[in-house]
Amino acid sequence: MPVATAVEPAAAAAPAVAAEGAAEGEQPAPQNTWKSMIWRFISMYIMISVIPSFFKGKSTPVVTPDGKAPPGQASNMWQTGTPFELYLYMSTEETFSLLNSSLLCHFEGLKMGEWYDGEEKNGQRNFLANIPTTVDLQNNGTMYLHIISARNDAQINPLHPEYKKHDVVIVSRIWTRFKKLKIESTTNLLTGETKNKIEGAEDGEIISYWHPNLTLSMLDDQRVWPAGQPIPPPFDKWIDIDMELMQYKPILYINDYWELNSDLIAINDTVKELPLNIIYSPISVFYFQIYEAQKMQKQWNGMLGVAEASDEENDIVKRTMLETNPYILGVTIVVSLVHTVFEFLAFKNDIQFWKSRKSLEGLSIRSIMFNMFTQLIVVLYVLDNDTNTMVAISVCIGLVIEGWKITKVMDISVDMANPVLGIIPRVTIKDKSSYAESPTKRYDKLAFKYLSWVLTPLLVVYAVYSIVYEEHKDGTPGLSVCVTVTSSCSVLS
Repeated sequence: MPVATAVEPAAAAAPAVAAEGAAEGEQPAPQNTWKSMIWRFISMYIMISVIPSFFKGKSTPVVTPDGKAPPGQASNMWQTGTPFELYLYMSTEETFSLLNSSLLCHFEGLKMGEWYDGEEKNGQRNFLANIPTTVDLQNNGTMYLHIISARNDAQINPLHPEYKKHDVVIVSRIWTRFKKLKIESTTNLLTGETKNKIEGAEDGEIISYWHPNLTLSMLDDQRVWPAGQPIPPPFDKWIDIDMELMQYKPILYINDYWELNSDLIAINDTVKELPLNIIYSPISVFYFQIYEAQKMQKQWNGMLGVAEASDEENDIVKRTMLETNPYILGVTIVVSLVHTVFEFLAFKNDIQFWKSRKSLEGLSIRSIMFNMFTQLIVVLYVLDNDTNTMVAISVCIGLVIEGWKITKVMDISVDMANPVLGIIPRVTIKDKSSYAESPTKRYDKLAFKYLSWVLTPLLVVYAVYSIVYEEHKDGTPGLSVCVTVTSSCSVLS
């Protein structure tokens, strides 16, 4: 079994261990979208406030000072201030046993609800270690973590005669993670070569990963719950009432919300040691509900058929909340909400303007055609890069509106009697009389003529540079560049 080496307890919570061996084949994260973050906050509020209200019964009475609950009510086995110890074991077995487990670390002198523990008086304990990799781990082996919380001097061995299950809380979790390696294949359109190839790895191959950060928390919640009645989420999955003692064990919570996928370390035969940063700190009921609401959100999205955010998008949101000043974050969210409202108001006013417009005199038809083609390229780019759903919906609505504008500024007719090649209906597009018979058409053409002298060379140069020097996924971006140049030149001419 692997044994921790170079153990160094830290004075305060250390920052996330850098993943020097970051997951192979990882692609750059997509552009951050504040709309995704806003939607996440809204759904989080619904999970915490709205849904649990449907499960609430009568108000829960407060536990008495001696730790006993009123008749018919179950209280926490461990009261505030109860001293306990925390053990972490590593094992290749799913079920905890001292015979097949190795002690990783041991926290002593902990107390329930102690918020000023540790050298920094912030309630946190830290443990840093390097875990030697075994041959089994290097070959996609499985490693489990067994976290045992026990009262002081309590027996933690389940096979020992003095073992008391009410004095011990055991939580087990598989620590190695298995994911399919996804390699975004990009090639040069002219040479067919790629710089994104990973030696010895294939797309879709199952690879084991290790996350260097582990956060443990003990929830000090002294509320009592009615026995035999439904417990509201998210507590229903954590509280198991002992009907004989009319008590329930405290919640030992593994907080994996801040475990970023970008920190995952791919395990292979070249990795000799794996870093591990363990943090223990108490957690409040409020934050416990917030973290659990995220898990509930995934479940509800699955039931409602809502597309899940990618790992990259989740990392962006979490990293933004970690690294951004709270005041700046709040201001940005408010501005983004206002921008979203103004965006839809702009859609509405745009439709109203063109719907009531009778004469096209003084309006540039060529600019509308140009906007249509550029909006099409934006939609192709957004769909090709798997951008956030809210952004994709917004640009698609803009494309539909631009297409609808063309029907308002041009006379479009379909001739079924004279089809092209005998099959395809012949579509005829011509200028409306209010535009063709006014000086606007002449000035419109003159303006775009001067504009084309500047834009056309730039578009051609960029297209050539992109095709010759850059790599593209399945040729789609390269095709988008060609379409942009061709359509833009035709509109500008």
